[in-house]
Amino acid sequence: MSEQNTDKTDKKENIQLSKNDKIKFFIKETVETVVIVLVLVIFIRAFIGEPRWIPSSSMEPGLQIKDNLIIEKVSRYFEKPHRGDILVFFPPPPQQTLNPSLWGKFTRLIGFFSTDEAYIKRVIGLPGEEIRVVPNVGVYVNNKLIKEPYVKAIYSGSCTGDVKYCGPLTVPEHKYYMMGDNRNDSTDSKYWGFLPEKLVVGGKPENMIVGRACFRFWPLNRIGVIQRPSYK
Repeated sequence: MSEQNTDKTDKKENIQLSKNDKIKFFIKETVETVVIVLVLVIFIRAFIGEPRWIPSSSMEPGLQIKDNLIIEKVSRYFEKPHRGDILVFFPPPPQQTLNPSLWGKFTRLIGFFSTDEAYIKRVIGLPGEEIRVVPNVGVYVNNKLIKEPYVKAIYSGSCTGDVKYCGPLTVPEHKYYMMGDNRNDSTDSKYWGFLPEKLVVGGKPENMIVGRACFRFWPLNRIGVIQRPSYK
């Protein structure tokens, strides 16, 4: 083989190596980008916020079925829930028993693939307060009837049978009394009692509160910040 032919062969091999290197570099960059994006998505959903949609009518009229919300998770590290906050949370037994496996804990943390049902309700009773739900009248907090312009209708059912937590009840420490705004179509604290901040799952305490509803991004004609009501 002549020296000229050898040079041509070397150039072809170099070009081929260069193409292979480019393909390997592209694959490496793509994998790294996907991994970084997944890590960021998991981090954001676990500790900053996540989207959720409304599956039922329990929070009407303010929140409608299929409304899409941003649930922020940052404020829970700095302050306790306030009356009027709308929270997404995992209800305590007997409503459901949370999956105690590591996979169950992980999926609840990131809000993906979880088989545990989350509720969305409004904080009505705070730790240490006395709560009393009076049918056809309203809700008393520390013997004072609170004004609730956001409710669809005042609760008109009975306080017997399954509805056994109408009070008067004193909210224990680190627990909350939760109610849906659609009082006659909401499985809330009237039925199952108080929401604990944490519950032992799989031998370890776990946050029951996912986060606070802060923004509605769909539908577009009702987009906006979800304000905390004033009770003054």
